Amino acid sequence: MQFSAAQVTGATVLFVDLRGYTGLAEQLPPLRVVGLLDEFFDLLIRATERHGGEVFHMAGDAMMAGFGLRTPGHRCARDALAAGHAMLRSFAPVGQRWRQELSVETGIGIGLHQGEVALGFHGPPGRQATTLVGDTVNVAARLCGRARAGEVLLSATVAAALEVDVTLGADGNVAEKPPQAMQILHLPQLRLRGRSALIDIWCVPALKRLAI
Repeated sequence: MQFSAAQVTGATVLFVDLRGYTGLAEQLPPLRVVGLLDEFFDLLIRATERHGGEVFHMAGDAMMAGFGLRTPGHRCARDALAAGHAMLRSFAPVGQRWRQELSVETGIGIGLHQGEVALGFHGPPGRQATTLVGDTVNVAARLCGRARAGEVLLSATVAAALEVDVTLGADGNVAEKPPQAMQILHLPQLRLRGRSALIDIWCVPALKRLAI
């Protein structure tokens, strides 16, 4: 395996995956699952490209995208969050239809982190693909894994780029409206799997978190 022609740049990395996929694959014939995944990835790709992002990896039920790679610092956090919100909106009626027609419970979780990444070609000769590598990618993936179905988890670097007010209220949370007019909650610090330090996180919450 080779990783060549790499360059370091700043970016906001978005990870998204399908919740309930294992149960879906257990209940349905493989060809039917392929059709559902095609529909799923199509809406993710559309949301990514509509907001200026680039898709770098799709595997199983997950996708990685990058924002701001060609124009560092140019609204990449806002674009990534807007894309994530568009994915949630677009998938909501799809998930409802799958529930009604196929009796499967699904949802999507999204993680965002901003920082330096290595952008380059990875793989054996003749089969190389452009990808992103670095701790920024790992944190975005871990945040995605911790997000509840229907919500976006974002790191402190993304919150700072969005200029989210992090002053805590009496209940320990803050509900602010960034430029996208979304509600954002400041959550307790979180230790991500494989990382030693706690990190500050925010989320565009699922309804079930707001109900707590």
